[in-house]
Amino acid sequence: MMDHQATFQLQPLSCPSCIQKIEKMLVRTHGVHSASVLFHAGKVKVSFDLLQITAAELRKRIEKLGYPVQTVREGAGSA
Repeated sequence: MMDHQATFQLQPLSCPSCIQKIEKMLVRTHGVHSASVLFHAGKVKVSFDLLQITAAELRKRIEKLGYPVQTVREGAGSA
């Protein structure tokens, strides 16, 4: 297992239900350990197993929901 973290900067979110929609999709994704949306900052923080899914794949899934990702910051997580 390769624990990894990524922070996705989105455009400002307009509705609190967006949080649930994004988090629900991410935590159901194979390889994702946790996901949290920071509503006011427009950020999504995800902890995942790099051997099972990549940040690029997670970005595509977020954008498929209709939330364009502006930037991605990646780093190794703590096991």
